[in-house]
Amino acid sequence: MIFKLALSSMKSRLKDYVVLLIGLVMAISIFYMFETLALNDAFIKENSMISAVGFVFHAGSVLLAIITVAYTIYATSFLFSLRQQEFGMYMTLGAKKRKISLIMFIETMFIGLCSLVIGLVLGTVLASVVGNLLMKQLDFTSTTYAPFYLPSLFTTVAFFVILFLLAALFNLFRLSKVTALDLVHAESKAEHIVIRKKAVIFKAILSVILLVIGYYVMIDIRNTQFAGIIIALFAITSGTYLFFATFLPLVIKKLRDKQIKKSKRLNSFTYAQLSFRISQLSRVLATVAMLIALGMGAIAVGFAFQNNGILLAERTAPYDVAIANPTKAEQDVIDTMKFKEDFQYRFKTDAKTIYFNLKELKEHKPLGTNFTTSGMAEAKRINANPDTDSADWNQLLRSSIPLSIIGERDIKFVENDVFAQQAGKSGVLFFGKVPDFESSLTSLEKLDKLEQKRDSEGIMSKYATYTNYKMFASGTVFMGFFLGFAFLTMMASSLMFKILTGATQDIKRYQMLEKIGVRRRLLEHSIRKEMFLIFLFPGIIGFIHVAIGMEMFSFLMVNPYYRFFIPVLLFLAIYSIYYFITVWLYKGIVLKKAK
Repeated sequence: MIFKLALSSMKSRLKDYVVLLIGLVMAISIFYMFETLALNDAFIKENSMISAVGFVFHAGSVLLAIITVAYTIYATSFLFSLRQQEFGMYMTLGAKKRKISLIMFIETMFIGLCSLVIGLVLGTVLASVVGNLLMKQLDFTSTTYAPFYLPSLFTTVAFFVILFLLAALFNLFRLSKVTALDLVHAESKAEHIVIRKKAVIFKAILSVILLVIGYYVMIDIRNTQFAGIIIALFAITSGTYLFFATFLPLVIKKLRDKQIKKSKRLNSFTYAQLSFRISQLSRVLATVAMLIALGMGAIAVGFAFQNNGILLAERTAPYDVAIANPTKAEQDVIDTMKFKEDFQYRFKTDAKTIYFNLKELKEHKPLGTNFTTSGMAEAKRINANPDTDSADWNQLLRSSIPLSIIGERDIKFVENDVFAQQAGKSGVLFFGKVPDFESSLTSLEKLDKLEQKRDSEGIMSKYATYTNYKMFASGTVFMGFFLGFAFLTMMASSLMFKILTGATQDIKRYQMLEKIGVRRRLLEHSIRKEMFLIFLFPGIIGFIHVAIGMEMFSFLMVNPYYRFFIPVLLFLAIYSIYYFITVWLYKGIVLKKAK
């Protein structure tokens, strides 16, 4: 009977449980995928590059676990809030708290079991897809990779079963602290705003100071380093909560006062609705803003790492091919390649010195690496003459000649006639720049392998720099994308939960407006505007956090804002979907069904 009653109650709140289910399924599937890629021992040992990115997925699992704990407790608490009046009625009719507690426990564990089964199935599919994509990115094939991996399965099941038990116990504890009367009248309690002007002004100023400190240490992360990260986390988090607690009620109050004077449509009612529950909304909106920053930031960092490979390679070497004394096999590969610029310098070596011909160097001045004010690296022609200013020339030539040739020798630039008479072993230094680096990777890989085979102490080629960075970035981009997607899903779900929690309190107000003749179209417009403003405030603050916070990674990347529009568009898409779902659900609660 108890089980039947629990299932019946869940059926009546199906839409709310579906929202919770989606967030949990996303968390479980991504958590399982991360653990599969991090714990699959045979797969990790099979390739050194995979073992290098395994830590990234472990870190992703930890971050996801922390956010999931908060999300699950908050979401199940939301469902408890929605059903307080129902539980109160049961108790007034004679039901014992023990029986109601059992109903709640069954519901929590049932939704947890459903999400766990669906999440593990989806997680296995994700692990298969992402594993294959990762192997393709790193250009190797595994015979041991298993998307369905028992250690990962046990870890995921154990973590989430414990989490669901904690969530159920949390709600049972809440139920034990309230009376039947409190439950019955819970939805009729209004939130009162007590504004103390001096306290609000002090908190508002403090919030701005904390945010400025947090932004400053992030921008200057090269100097603030690890301490800067800790300071930024504390300052920005506390500053965000204070900002929403002080500025948001004031903004809503100003807008409401302005609309009351204009009396245009239902704007005054819309802002009165916001003002009615703004004190509690401010805390949730601050949380949502931080989740937006984490979610969009994770995706942005992942994409930035992936796309900065070429930029980093350009920073290390302006030329795609730089080979001293190419072998016949290397020359054969070079002959098959197309270059938009290629040339060679002759040199001679003796026991202490490498000599270059000044005439050749002046006739063809090469590209060097130049950095713009935005941190972007670009190739710029070296205009300095080697005989008068040899710093740029020395840097270019030393970074292009293997240690086996240059050793401890000095570099000297001599005139053409002196070079012709100079005794020593002759050599050639070849430089080439292809039209498109990524489309020439096959040939560049062949040259790199031949050069490594010939000279194990050779220089780090541009191709090797690119592939080493790509190895790390491949794990980071997957972790960032899925972690960010999970954060954004939970963020939007949390905001939706909070809005719908107070929806039943608004039914009477909307019914009253309908009775006095307000058209349904105007009521729907008011709802859309109210929801838009609620979604807008944390969206703007979260975006500002991310836009400034990306500067933290400038010491790791050439341009952390490269293709920044991709995570922004993804965030807007997810945010918009949840906005329309929230409007639809809210209208279904507060407005009568249209005849």
